[in-house]
Amino acid sequence: QVQLVESGGGLVQAGGSLRLSCAASGRTFSSYVMGWFRQAPEKEREFVAQISSRGSSTAYADSVKGRFTISRDNAKNTVYLQMNSLKPEDTAVYYCAARTIGTMAYDYWGQGTQVTVSS
Repeated sequence: QVQLVESGGGLVQAGGSLRLSCAASGRTFSSYVMGWFRQAPEKEREFVAQISSRGSSTAYADSVKGRFTISRDNAKNTVYLQMNSLKPEDTAVYYCAARTIGTMAYDYWGQGTQVTVSS
């Protein structure tokens, strides 16, 4: 099992930047694909980005491509989401998630961190 704790959310003006962090417990962090998701008020949770277990491959939602960057440090059991050129529509609760290599479903989720972008 793995426990995930997000941090780094907050209030920022449009055009600004934030970096989210997700710290994972356990010794097998490098065996998990990690992802970031978000959920805005009255909307369904949506995929934002994911990174392979060793960090060699990434994928992004079209809405964040070119603005967000996902990365990981397996030595620190941490995954990051660098968010630049933030827009009001990026306002949401951001969740970190982990899934075992070879599976499709994310099994483990953090508690979320609020990101609010003011116009």
